[in-house]
Amino acid sequence: MKIKEIETIRPMTQPNLLFVLLRTDDGLTGLGEAFFGSQAVEAYVHETAARELFNMPDASPEAAAASLAPYLGYQGAGAETRGNAAIDLALWDLLGQRAGLPLFRLLGGPVRETLRVYNTCAGPGYVRKTAMQSSNNWGLNRLRGEEANYEDLQAFLTRPGWLARDLLDRGVTGMKIWPFDVAGELSRGTHISRADLERGLSIVESVRNEVGMDMDLMIELHGLWNRPTAARILDALSPYRPYWVEDPMRADAVDGLGRLANETAIPIAVGETSVGRRGAMPLLEAGALDVLTIDLQWTGGLTEARKVAALADSYGIPIAPHDCTGPATLAACVHLSYSQPNALIQETVRAFINTWYEELVEGSPVVEGGAIAPSLEPGHGVKLKDLVLGRGISSRRVSTSGDER
Repeated sequence: MKIKEIETIRPMTQPNLLFVLLRTDDGLTGLGEAFFGSQAVEAYVHETAARELFNMPDASPEAAAASLAPYLGYQGAGAETRGNAAIDLALWDLLGQRAGLPLFRLLGGPVRETLRVYNTCAGPGYVRKTAMQSSNNWGLNRLRGEEANYEDLQAFLTRPGWLARDLLDRGVTGMKIWPFDVAGELSRGTHISRADLERGLSIVESVRNEVGMDMDLMIELHGLWNRPTAARILDALSPYRPYWVEDPMRADAVDGLGRLANETAIPIAVGETSVGRRGAMPLLEAGALDVLTIDLQWTGGLTEARKVAALADSYGIPIAPHDCTGPATLAACVHLSYSQPNALIQETVRAFINTWYEELVEGSPVVEGGAIAPSLEPGHGVKLKDLVLGRGISSRRVSTSGDER
């Protein structure tokens, strides 16, 4: 599989997103993507990765992953890792197209007939502008028209019971919210006041009062807290029986997470910011998590993600792939989960799926009745819409195998 051209596209409507198109000498096009810091990733793809890809006589996913493994940057989900992941996803897409098979079959599946979803309660403008995970990047109060109908972040902050009921009525039986983040930002995770704790708990209580235990409730803490304060929050949440608490501390605080896990009966989910097997292994060995929330992009691609999933399975730990990024990644997550016996549940963001995903691509996996299914088309099944490939709404850059480097 010889790569002759690489095109990158940054949609102006979603500046954090980078699409990567790989074109082969026999006319196929594979689609990958990266999320966060799209300009840095784009520079890496064209200025570093392109040379390696063009020189490969057969750019298989495993061969490319080995060839592109960086000397610097491999310990974190930086531009190199995210660029390699976008390339890896495009190569898997090409492999599926060439074989005439959807990715879940190439990965050895299916092992299930259905996959439950939960809804991350973000809005369409969430983390749209900058590569920062903070309340300044929540995108609130900027939406008009149809987008405003999916402002789930504002809804969980101001009318959580209504939101829980709306999701449940649509067949969605899991929801993720982050009611303590602002308090965490103000104290830098060192303390939470009684008033801030009760304010966050009132949101959780409103959900329980409206729908009881019919809704699995995930509480996201975004790695903002030190261990004593995280323990205090988990203790206060215990009566509400969360399905899990996610990232109560940074994922690299392995010893602290291990101690925290031993102190609580609440399941702990960690992993979206851990990179590869070497990032997951210490957490698994320390018994620091109950669910591994692997991110296919940030861990280095589908090639690495399936190995991480198998590693987690050997420890008896389920995976719940993270997706609060882009449509091709969501598709790849679903293909991975359909092929892995330890897949538990799939994260989705209905505010993304029903707004900007729909504007940019076709062939996304369909959520129906609280479940999601992969495309049966060859590859991952997601294609860019013609308007994205046109001029005016996107920034584009192209490298070809004949370029001087």
